[in-house]
Amino acid sequence: MSTLSSHVLDLVSGRPAAGMEIALWSGEVCLFRGRTNGDGRCPDLAGAGELSPGAYRLEFAVAAYFRTQGVAMSDPPFLDVVPIAFGIAAPAADGVGGHYHVPLLVSPYGFSTYRGS
Repeated sequence: MSTLSSHVLDLVSGRPAAGMEIALWSGEVCLFRGRTNGDGRCPDLAGAGELSPGAYRLEFAVAAYFRTQGVAMSDPPFLDVVPIAFGIAAPAADGVGGHYHVPLLVSPYGFSTYRGS
């Protein structure tokens, strides 16, 4: 079983993205919905519990977030909800790989992610 965390950075302001809605999905089942805190993290995501190996998707409501920040958005926005589909593998026998951190660096027109630590 593995754990999951995330962190969102607003590339427009250069600050953590506080108040962004996040959802965690396994197929068609929503496992978690919440918002980032003042540090751009979502500690409540840990409440989704330990995750079995498999395919998952984090969805970040970026257009709604940038609207609340007063950023001018096109209609429809270029990026509305950013989905990050990722897989969780079984942890190695030595326990390595048991935690997944999925950060998001985002602006209204682009994003980047990676497997963090």
